Amino acid sequence: MTLLFLSRHGETEWNRDGRFQGHADPPLSEHGRAQARGLAHRLQSTRLAAVYASDLQRSRETAEIVAASHELPVISLRELREVDVGEWSGLTREEIDGRWPEAMERWRLGERGWQDGESYEEMAARVVASLDRLARNHDSERILYVGHGGSIRGVLAHARGITYAQYRQLHPTVANCGLHTVAVRNGRFRVLEG
Repeated sequence: MTLLFLSRHGETEWNRDGRFQGHADPPLSEHGRAQARGLAHRLQSTRLAAVYASDLQRSRETAEIVAASHELPVISLRELREVDVGEWSGLTREEIDGRWPEAMERWRLGERGWQDGESYEEMAARVVASLDRLARNHDSERILYVGHGGSIRGVLAHARGITYAQYRQLHPTVANCGLHTVAVRNGRFRVLEG
């Protein structure tokens, strides 16, 4: 069994402004760096075998802050990225609602809103497959994945056996630098409480 710690990156200015980020690459804000240092403090006594992150700088920089205290490199992988939100990237909900109100309503109902990019389900399948492979490479070890709100929600939905839309209705936000633990064994994901 592999213990997989999941954390969303620290805050960016776009998070604070309520902008969809997707594959856009804004850096952490100063507050986001402070959140990452707090995450590092929470994990300082946890023995980690490896630290993985998406290749987007907000995820990578958060992971580097945590990994430094463990003297580990950060392995950043493109397949661990956030969902590609296509033409919504960089826009606020209000801006999207003004341009594509029907699409925003679909998104609010848990469906796909943007026309290009990828669906939440496609992203979740990509991230879960990658983390399953990493867990198999780290059997009986503890690893950290610093990702994104969407990718973490996709993993947690998979582990609970519900759809992404169902999980998003139960948990509309994933906190910056929040921490979740999932046990992975033989391709099965199980959320550990507490």
